[in-house]
Amino acid sequence: MYVLYVFVFAVISFLATELYCNVFARCGCSIMKCLSDYLWQTLVPLIFFSFIWMLYRFIDKQEEVEKITKEHTEMELKFLKSQINPHVLFNNLNTIYAYAIEKPDETPELILMLSDNLKHVLYESNAKTISLEKEMKFLDNYMKFQEIRTEGVKTINYTKDIDEKPHQIAPLLLITIIENAFKHSNLNSEIKVSIVVKNGLLECVCENDYDKDKLSENEFRIGLKNLEKRLELLYNDTYDFRITKSETFIVNLKLNLV
Repeated sequence: MYVLYVFVFAVISFLATELYCNVFARCGCSIMKCLSDYLWQTLVPLIFFSFIWMLYRFIDKQEEVEKITKEHTEMELKFLKSQINPHVLFNNLNTIYAYAIEKPDETPELILMLSDNLKHVLYESNAKTISLEKEMKFLDNYMKFQEIRTEGVKTINYTKDIDEKPHQIAPLLLITIIENAFKHSNLNSEIKVSIVVKNGLLECVCENDYDKDKLSENEFRIGLKNLEKRLELLYNDTYDFRITKSETFIVNLKLNLV
């Protein structure tokens, strides 16, 4: 392509110089004399307009790359969120089914909570960001379901300290950390979930026991890897995400909220 461009540029320069020399200047010079005396007058505007053309092409290419990158990012985010939604709802439905058999009088309240969570997942989670208040209500409902589902089997220590300022957050981020703890924790163990929001900084710490012999590294972290991809796409370098695996499994997320 560049060879063709150079060839066309040279041909246009030669023809333009000959045109100027023989038609406008009418010097009657030889070809070499014309090129020697008038080529520079042709090259200056040609180089200038070539630069303008290349600049516009570069801008168009950048816009095209940005558009493709944006579309790719949106598609990847939708795919990652689609992996979250069915799993959350499936657990909630199992809890309601068990309660409908054992405690039918308390089932309507759970159905109402599930309705709120369905609305959150199906409609509100499509936005880039939502209010932190809505996201926390979704998490509160989820934790309520888990307290019922794991009653007598696991101990849940769920604490919150959230300021009253209005904040925005990408939907369905924290649920991945919390779900991972319930999914991989041992029976008769304690799960600690702490969410603190102060001065626009959110810190979520989730700690749980786990079976070090039965659980593979890939199985343990697959959901958290998806979460890290979402964080990178949405928050770039405005977050800190750390996993500590020792006697207990600790996930710590610090996030600058909008």
